[in-house]
Amino acid sequence: MDPLLKVNEAHKNGVLSDKIHSLIVKRFDIILEGVSRIEKASGINFPLAYVEPSIVISQPSGSFDYGILFARTLPVIANERVEIIIQITAPLVAYGLKGTIHAILAHEFLHYLELVKRMSKMEMVSDEITGNLFESMYADTTRLFEPRSVFDDKTLLLHITKKFPEGFP
Repeated sequence: MDPLLKVNEAHKNGVLSDKIHSLIVKRFDIILEGVSRIEKASGINFPLAYVEPSIVISQPSGSFDYGILFARTLPVIANERVEIIIQITAPLVAYGLKGTIHAILAHEFLHYLELVKRMSKMEMVSDEITGNLFESMYADTTRLFEPRSVFDDKTLLLHITKKFPEGFP
């Protein structure tokens, strides 16, 4: 799977300018670095991931709060199998700081592990819908492995716990 396929298609179709496209392609090495770092720190292979050539906006039902999702972990059905993939948005790749990108990838990796655990134990139920971003952040943190039990990279742990102590919206 080409992780930049959708980005390249968006560029070919005129949705992304040459400047933005080349910025994403050039900075994609930061994603690859982060994936390698997470695999080394955890001893576990990173799931399939791709760059979505747009930004994902979240609005909890009944709320005036909006949130930007820079990445998300999605279970999908492909070839009659459930696959878990990580969707990374183009703005994160293009403009994110290296440490922030790595922290967000690590956060999504923890969601991936939690989903694998729940699926293997057949504990899959729909996630609750929250009324605002504060509740969404709390719900998000309850669906994660403890980072210190997964990663042995002190800098990566610092990025996750110090830069985003309240979690990710």
